[in-house]
Amino acid sequence: MPQNAGVHSYPSSAGPSRPPLPRSGAGRVPVTEPVDRGTARLLPDVDRPGGWLLTVDDAPQSYVDLDAPDHLEFEYARRIGHALDLAAPPGRPLDLLHLGGGGLTLPRYAAHTRPGSRQTVVEADAALAALVERRLPLPLGSGVTVRTADARAALRTVPAAGADVLIADVFAGTRTPASLTTLGFARDAARALRPGGWYLANLADGAPFAFLRGQLAALASVFAGVCLLAEPAVLRGRRFGNAVLLAADAGLPVAELARRCAADPFPARVVHGAGLAELIGDAEPVADENAARPSPKPPPGAFSVG
Repeated sequence: MPQNAGVHSYPSSAGPSRPPLPRSGAGRVPVTEPVDRGTARLLPDVDRPGGWLLTVDDAPQSYVDLDAPDHLEFEYARRIGHALDLAAPPGRPLDLLHLGGGGLTLPRYAAHTRPGSRQTVVEADAALAALVERRLPLPLGSGVTVRTADARAALRTVPAAGADVLIADVFAGTRTPASLTTLGFARDAARALRPGGWYLANLADGAPFAFLRGQLAALASVFAGVCLLAEPAVLRGRRFGNAVLLAADAGLPVAELARRCAADPFPARVVHGAGLAELIGDAEPVADENAARPSPKPPPGAFSVG
């Protein structure tokens, strides 16, 4: 789930459309189609000839530029992109596992910036995956495989130490499912990573951060290195918003991450060390799967288009 998507302009949906969409340029029209978990819309960006916004039930899910796969429109995606750039020397192929597919923005980015990478995407909504395959097709030879499965169930079955990077960006509507919020999930994520591998998650919360603090506590109990990337306004409790969590079994390049995040159009802070411990406070991981709850419901207008 992205942050407010108001940087560009998107025309209103014109209803269901079946003919193939032009890849870019003139003649692009909005498309509306039912998917397994609601109604999906593809809205052409009038400011970028190859840009498309994907929404489900009017909640922004992904932004894709077919002409520029390294363009990351949403700020949370840009922060994950910074981490992907630092996960290995520039250009080195990686094995990536994505939980949550949407418009495949981050797989496209990794395929472009790290050619030869092998990527598996797990998307629970089969109809949404099919829509993206038809309307926003990946380039030939992308190295991306899309599986239709529940993210939690799929993670339990992946080979141990099979991924260099695991990215969790899973939302049922506007909320992270409860099954992805537990200590057991964090342990399964660590099991899937190779030594030195990185885990990244996109979450959303607001003050007093009961959900976010519990997620950080779970990661801190499993991984040696943990940090949080978020806008100052979110961290200060002024608004509900996205936070990117990064964890690894060793130290993280927090200084370089901080430099890159500070240079973004909407700068973010990198919280780590004592600051992260203070944020976690007395929060405990959710150890009982039966006690797990989804992330909090965003307040009206927290994520909007226009």
